[in-house]
Amino acid sequence: MKSLRTDLLQGTLDLLILKTLSTAQLHGWDIAKRIAIVSSDRLTLKQGSLYPALHRLENKGLIEAEWGVSEAGRSAKFYRLTRAGRKHLAVERTEWNAFAQAMANVLEMEEEQ
Repeated sequence: MKSLRTDLLQGTLDLLILKTLSTAQLHGWDIAKRIAIVSSDRLTLKQGSLYPALHRLENKGLIEAEWGVSEAGRSAKFYRLTRAGRKHLAVERTEWNAFAQAMANVLEMEEEQ
């Protein structure tokens, strides 16, 4: 399947990462892999956008990280949501749902005859 345009994804990247981390503590590669799988490969994250976003979210105090060992036996940084991250996710989900509904309303409007 064709993946979505990168510019569309950039506006929702933080929300995707926060939601994914709400399900489990993960390292970067697994975050990207889980988003791709759940979206049926419609959303793919490149390392060049994923890791800066992780650092930005960590600097904001929305996620925290600690070093561990991946399933492949490699040293990896594992990320998890903070309490502030969970609160932020709830707000962002509400705003996203309102935006998505507004878009759906506009796209479903009847054409004048």
